[in-house]
Amino acid sequence: MFNSFKRKPPQISIFHNPSSPPSNKALDLLRAANSSPYPASQTPAASPLSYNLEVVESVPTKDQFRTILEYMPSKATSPSMAFLSAHPSSGNEAAGDRPGTIEAIVKLAEKNKNALRWPIVVDWEDGQVAVGDVEGVKRILEKIRRKRDGEEGEQEQEKPKGWFS
Repeated sequence: MFNSFKRKPPQISIFHNPSSPPSNKALDLLRAANSSPYPASQTPAASPLSYNLEVVESVPTKDQFRTILEYMPSKATSPSMAFLSAHPSSGNEAAGDRPGTIEAIVKLAEKNKNALRWPIVVDWEDGQVAVGDVEGVKRILEKIRRKRDGEEGEQEQEKPKGWFS
């Protein structure tokens, strides 16, 4: 009866590096979708997407990295493959000096932000993530749009369960 009270806007975080062009492009895209009609090409004009956007200009914590890694589509992804860039500061995999643990990645990224793939965008409620990929951010926004427009059903857990359902 009161399912509308359960609905809250998704919580989207962008771990942002202002010196990274893909990170700036992703941030612009997230801000535009939250403040202007989305998608912009739709006629008649659609409403903006509703989500809480958190812009974080620091490296994710170890716990955040672990959660983000769990959200990755391939569970076999190693932390270094998921988060480290091709920048020389991130180490050489062939030489064996590329960090393999989340703790080592956090230490490296705190010393040199260029070692990470930017941006890291996370939809915490839906368990979606885009790392170093603006197209991944577009996929997250598209899923939010489909929910807004009723093209994607509500989750099963919000439906009443029990004897009378």
